[in-house]
Amino acid sequence: MTIKKMNVESFNLDHTKVKAPYIRVAGYKDGKVDQVVKYDIRFTQPNVEQMPMRAMHTLEHLLAENIRNYSDDVIDVSPMGCQTGFYMAMMNFDSVEKMSELVEKTLKDVLAAEEIPAQNEVQCGFASAHDLKGAKHYAEKMLAGRDEWDIVFG
Repeated sequence: MTIKKMNVESFNLDHTKVKAPYIRVAGYKDGKVDQVVKYDIRFTQPNVEQMPMRAMHTLEHLLAENIRNYSDDVIDVSPMGCQTGFYMAMMNFDSVEKMSELVEKTLKDVLAAEEIPAQNEVQCGFASAHDLKGAKHYAEKMLAGRDEWDIVFG
């Protein structure tokens, strides 16, 4: 089957050949002075396992809030629509190794969390849709594969 080249980088990634969990650079955008680096933080195997929405939503809150304790270079943490991971946009931060260290520290914070940041109707658009236990499950699962995060294609 011939696959048409798409404008979206992840649509050109062969999802049948990747092996989650992993962390990879998914793209660069160069400005006049700065560079935005987009990371693909893949928790589950595409087309095999998806994170339940409530667990993923909670993980998004915890990752977005806690990773900023370790780096001022974070622009955004965004869930993937396929519910297999997150994109993280970073400013002038081009190191998968350092990104992996940040993610590891942040996932350890997830495991220690006793509450969900911004879980209220003022700060969250779906405050009732959270699952801390589920978020911790996926954090544990991701951390269990830490030694393989640099292996994208298995």
